Amino acid sequence: QLQLVESGGGLVQPGGSLRLSCAASGRPLDFYAIGWFRQAPGKQREGVACISSEGVSTKYADSVKGRFTVSRDSDRTTVYLQMNSLKPEDTAVYYCAAVGTVTGHVVTEEYRYTYWGQGTQVTISS
Repeated sequence: QLQLVESGGGLVQPGGSLRLSCAASGRPLDFYAIGWFRQAPGKQREGVACISSEGVSTKYADSVKGRFTVSRDSDRTTVYLQMNSLKPEDTAVYYCAAVGTVTGHVVTEEYRYTYWGQGTQVTISS
């Protein structure tokens, strides 16, 4: 079974940056589409960004467009979420998720993701 581990969360000032990582313990992520989701206290989990299995296609939530970038290592072992110009409303637990899918397609529907990491806390505060 695929096991995902997120890292890179922490506390940062508004306007600052963080880079989250998602790595698979069980196998490389070559044939998995990856999604980043976040959940703030008292709120529904929401999609942030997603990337296709080969890293060609990406998609972002309107709230993070122009600020966040999702990418994959060339060896396909790690997926990143670069977060710039962070705002207090970005505060949440961030989750990495994976699903086997067709090459070239992003997966935007949360229900389709079958593997989830434990989450990493991101806090933006003055």
